Amino acid sequence: MSTGTEGTAPTAVATGRGAACSVRGLIRTYPGGSGARRRGARGAAAEAVRANDGIDLDVRHGEIFGILGPNGAGKTTLVRQLTGLLRPDAGTIRLLGHDLVRHPDRAARLIGYLGQESTAFDELTVALAAETTGRLRGLNASAARGARDAVLDELGLGPLAGRPLKRLSGGQRRLACFAAALVGDRPVLVLDEPTTGMDPVARRAVWAAVDRRRTRYGSTVLLVTHNVIEAETVLDRVAVLDRGRVIASDTPAGLRALVADEVRLELVWRYEAPLGLPAIAALYPLAEVSGRRWTLRLPQDRARTAVAEVTGGPAFAALDDFTLAVPSLEDVYLALGGRGKGLSKA
Repeated sequence: MSTGTEGTAPTAVATGRGAACSVRGLIRTYPGGSGARRRGARGAAAEAVRANDGIDLDVRHGEIFGILGPNGAGKTTLVRQLTGLLRPDAGTIRLLGHDLVRHPDRAARLIGYLGQESTAFDELTVALAAETTGRLRGLNASAARGARDAVLDELGLGPLAGRPLKRLSGGQRRLACFAAALVGDRPVLVLDEPTTGMDPVARRAVWAAVDRRRTRYGSTVLLVTHNVIEAETVLDRVAVLDRGRVIASDTPAGLRALVADEVRLELVWRYEAPLGLPAIAALYPLAEVSGRRWTLRLPQDRARTAVAEVTGGPAFAALDDFTLAVPSLEDVYLALGGRGKGLSKA
């Protein structure tokens, strides 16, 4: 559901290339709870969970800033605090000059929010969901209809305008919710997994719409996603969260430099890997195995040796395909968040 409230957006504080959003020392702890389901084997109450553990972030005006991290890293808790839906235990959040800890209600007038689950509009048609969001955000009836028509046309949703969201496919429904989030322009967009379930045409429409708002209006975008391959093409900067902390923050290129000494080698075997060959058996413990596909992240010298062993010896007859690639943002995500290493470059 897109965040909305009556009234117009508070005046944004112009700070040029400074921070549109500044987070300092953000902490949120969930109690361990009580009862048999929350107790350990010896009857002790479950420990409290610190979902955010002293997060510091600066999101600049007009940039697309990404939040990446494994499940349980604290991304959802962080977003709920940034959108005024959850009060932190400690720390500060300033958005366009407004203190969202003291005045969480102001978030709704500054942010267009698309959450992971948007069920509030399920009974409404695509057109009515977009129009209702505009009215909730202070537009009069005529302006809300105009904004509705413009965004549905922009995203190619005109043919679906009269259909209830609950009768759409997953990707279509997600695109309709994104459309509603855009109505009643907000200076900041917070998008949590916005393209889940979408086909390539719909994904392209989403990012084109985001780029137009950034180019024309200077909109700032905070993106939460697991789709690191897609994120690499749209993000200006990214923070990696793990266990409630920011363990790395930089441009995608800067983060890739953290694992620049590694390359990714993909081996696809025709039937099965020839483990009887010593060179291949030595690679097996280093590989992430998925069926016939092996993925190895190796130092450059070791990767060159592995390619020579695979392609220049008897293993070549068992090989169906192979690729050798420099590190991607996916490799950084796996190395930092996915494997829990506490490297940092903030």
